[in-house]
Amino acid sequence: MFKKVINTKGFWKSVLSLAVAFALLFAFIKWAIDGFEMAYFTERNPLIFILTLLLAGFVYGFFVTFGKFRAKLKEKEAGQ
Repeated sequence: MFKKVINTKGFWKSVLSLAVAFALLFAFIKWAIDGFEMAYFTERNPLIFILTLLLAGFVYGFFVTFGKFRAKLKEKEAGQ
């Protein structure tokens, strides 16, 4: 079932879009919590900051998309 889900058309596009959306939203909310201080961005190594945001976004996007596509495939199989 795992291979079937990850090979479904549109799966990786959905993972990528959710990953980027999560990373941007998370960074904005965390920046707001820190009082919109520019130090939020300047006190960190920019490469590590971006990589960790994208990695966290990928993990989030993968699990959410996997669950969505798996449920869709199970529903489709049950209907047959």
